[in-house]
Amino acid sequence: MTQTLTCHPRAAGRLSFLDRYLTLWIFSAMLLGLGLGYFVPGVARGITRLSVGTTSIPIAVGLILMMYPPLAKVKYEELGRVFRNTRILGLSLVQNWVIGPLLMFGLALAFLSDRPEYAIGLIMIGLARCIAMVIVWNKLAKGDNEYAAGLVAFNSVFQVLFYPVYAYVFIKLLPPLLGVSFGDVDLSRITMGAIAQSVLIYLGIPFIAGMLTRFVLLRAKGRGWYENRFIPRIGPITLVALLFTIVVMFSLKGGFIIGNPLDVVRIAVPLLIYFVVMFLVSFFMGLRLGADYSKTATLAFTAASNNFELAIAVAVAVFGIDSGAAFAAVIGPLVEVPVMIGLVSVAFYFQRRYFERTQPEVANE
Repeated sequence: MTQTLTCHPRAAGRLSFLDRYLTLWIFSAMLLGLGLGYFVPGVARGITRLSVGTTSIPIAVGLILMMYPPLAKVKYEELGRVFRNTRILGLSLVQNWVIGPLLMFGLALAFLSDRPEYAIGLIMIGLARCIAMVIVWNKLAKGDNEYAAGLVAFNSVFQVLFYPVYAYVFIKLLPPLLGVSFGDVDLSRITMGAIAQSVLIYLGIPFIAGMLTRFVLLRAKGRGWYENRFIPRIGPITLVALLFTIVVMFSLKGGFIIGNPLDVVRIAVPLLIYFVVMFLVSFFMGLRLGADYSKTATLAFTAASNNFELAIAVAVAVFGIDSGAAFAAVIGPLVEVPVMIGLVSVAFYFQRRYFERTQPEVANE
């Protein structure tokens, strides 16, 4: 968990400096937060006192800024291409909105039934489909970049419309039907309205801003300027906002984490299983469907990745920044980044084993 990313040789040099060492930055932010929480607890608490009701203004701004760059990067104009291939679209829907949520739900209950807030945090991660880093993993694995852009656009729209419904069903309605109790967690906070409000603020605002930015600047400045100059300039905002959120969250939980270090491991294990299983299941579903390598890799990485920014935002908004649910959500990127880098190498192995004898390698640089 503490080591930096080790890229596949074919992927080396394609990640930016910030992306290549993302795990290191996240882990460093956790340590900084722990240090502040343990030695200077008043610093973080002073930041979170800038609140309106239960909403911390600095954290809200940070979470919205975290979501804006990936949503400005989404190629909404590629949605038509996705809808034209109904088999691939249908498979992606099943992977992202049926298998993924159910798998994470099962893992959360299996590994964290005695820590219901952590279980809820994992469930929120499972419901938030990836709209940002999946483009990086897909490019490294030589997937279909344009198709990935279309699936990301589709998942962005789908999340705005249905994430509140999914969260309400998987956290409030489904557990009692299965005889599962989340103990003393205050589930009265989990209402359709509360989740929808969080999604509209933390996903809706940056979604609209990102879409408008894209269409206005593409028309005014052209695609080359937008993709090669504007996007790289705003990209680091996501990392800075994420690290800020992590520092504050871990500063508030500093004493607890230092006293319970194995909690991070308990959260990380089901996440590791989830990412690997989702990738393998989705890859072989694409293979059985007869998709070529580029689309199969795209399907697998789209299904295996998650929008941890949204999960963090909703957990913070509904349960509070110092809650167990928010803490579990923030462990997501710490696990996902190195696992996905490893799965890029797995994708190349599968390409050599299952595709190279029947078709040439597809390069989407």
